[in-house]
Amino acid sequence: MNKALPIRSTTILAVRRDGHLAIAGDGQVTMGEGVIKHKARKIRRLYGEKVLAGFAGSTADALSLFSRFEQKLEEFHGNLSRAVVELAKDWRTDRALRHLEALLLVADAKQTYLVSGNGDVIEPDDGIVAIGSGGPYALGAARALVKHTQMSARDIVQEAMLLAGQLCIYTNEQIMIEEL
Repeated sequence: MNKALPIRSTTILAVRRDGHLAIAGDGQVTMGEGVIKHKARKIRRLYGEKVLAGFAGSTADALSLFSRFEQKLEEFHGNLSRAVVELAKDWRTDRALRHLEALLLVADAKQTYLVSGNGDVIEPDDGIVAIGSGGPYALGAARALVKHTQMSARDIVQEAMLLAGQLCIYTNEQIMIEEL
């Protein structure tokens, strides 16, 4: 039996500082032991460019979730907290969605959430959150930079993602950054 190769990808990092939000994602996608794409775009602007969303996990699953999440944003007129709670409920209870393997990191001008298929909706205490295989590296670096520098949110995500790219074999240094 031919077992599908696992697709691993990504580090997504969000940092809030001084009223600014920056979200960064790397561009690497791997299949098995090989890199199959270097410049994948894993962050999107949604709802009239007022919401940023990034994904980690299976690309096809994440694209399906982006679509569902966009529908929830429209349904709840851009109310991010309501949209993520309703998405998480659907994700946990819908037979087809339940098998999706991805995480979403979503944010608007005021709130940031990590959303999982287990029904988790987590808002970080410190405005810093990361997902994906390089997430722990990026998160640690970002927290240190916030604590020990006066760098902007954009500069922090840039530097933290570069560090994650040096440490995580599933993360590269082809970084894309979006800001609100």
